[in-house]
Amino acid sequence: MKTFSFKLDDKIFLEVEEITRALKVSRNRYINEALRIYNQENMRRLLKTQLEKESALTSQDSMGILYGFERQID
Repeated sequence: MKTFSFKLDDKIFLEVEEITRALKVSRNRYINEALRIYNQENMRRLLKTQLEKESALTSQDSMGILYGFERQID
């Protein structure tokens, strides 16, 4: 496990303290879980962007092939 130091806005810190107290979990566990969820969300966004780009490329190729087939049929 790595040690990581960072600064939190006062409001966020107070919210974290309130929630961790209510949930009876450590601040460290709470922040680790929050970052895990945030990372998953961002990985999904990155994957979505990549798939959209690749889909656009594939779509262009597919339309070109379809056009070629239509010309052969005519």
